[in-house]
Amino acid sequence: MFADEWAALDPVGRHRVRARAVQRSLGGKIALSHVSGMVAHGIDLWGVDLAKVHVTRLDGAGRPLEGDVIHHLGAVREDEIESRDGLRTLPAVRCVLETSLQANDEVTQCLLDAGLRAKAFTKEELIVEYERMNQWPFSHPLGLAVAHADPLSGSIAESRCLWLFRIGGLPRPELQVPVYRADGSLVGIVDFAWPQFRLFGEFDGKVKYGKLLKPGQSPSDAVFEEKVREDEIREITDYGFVRVIWGDLDSPRRTLGRFESRMRMAG
Repeated sequence: MFADEWAALDPVGRHRVRARAVQRSLGGKIALSHVSGMVAHGIDLWGVDLAKVHVTRLDGAGRPLEGDVIHHLGAVREDEIESRDGLRTLPAVRCVLETSLQANDEVTQCLLDAGLRAKAFTKEELIVEYERMNQWPFSHPLGLAVAHADPLSGSIAESRCLWLFRIGGLPRPELQVPVYRADGSLVGIVDFAWPQFRLFGEFDGKVKYGKLLKPGQSPSDAVFEEKVREDEIREITDYGFVRVIWGDLDSPRRTLGRFESRMRMAG
């Protein structure tokens, strides 16, 4: 690649370029797997190492580590080989579960939700593949994350929130809850809702506001519009609101305390 093209790529884009080069070098001997397979399938990533390309050998050869390529051995059926944008890869559900075997519980929850959100596989396909892999080393701890995986989680950040609520002992919220005006028109969709506590939760981030921008609209305009939306939702529902930003997820005890306080007030 030209240097300016490489410099313009994010880490995922650079990994995809390296994966394509590895495939060109090794040909039909390999299929992309693990995190490299996730990249090929276009699934959101967080908390994973993109420094090395992961492949599964189809010929049973190769050393475990060669340069910046990790070679895995595993049974692969011929019908499991897929092509995504010219990249030969294992099925998305297998790639996500194999990546999760090497991740902590929080990252695992984010990856499983991301695969479901991308419609790369269904919850039923996830369960079937997990049961097939259940005898593999270290796979048993994935059972809880598989059970809690949810396609309604709207982003990596929302998955991190859900994981925090779960390990913090909060009740599981309803996800992507629509709020309507009296005339039936939609005000907006709220990330999290606890009707028993008359409480909403929302994740705020720069990416979210970027997606909200209309032609000619500035980020500050989008933030103001979101505030107007929240005020209207409060008036219609008389629910409380707790907003979370990315930095709050690095202070889990304090963030949980904000929700717990609102829930105690409602109780």
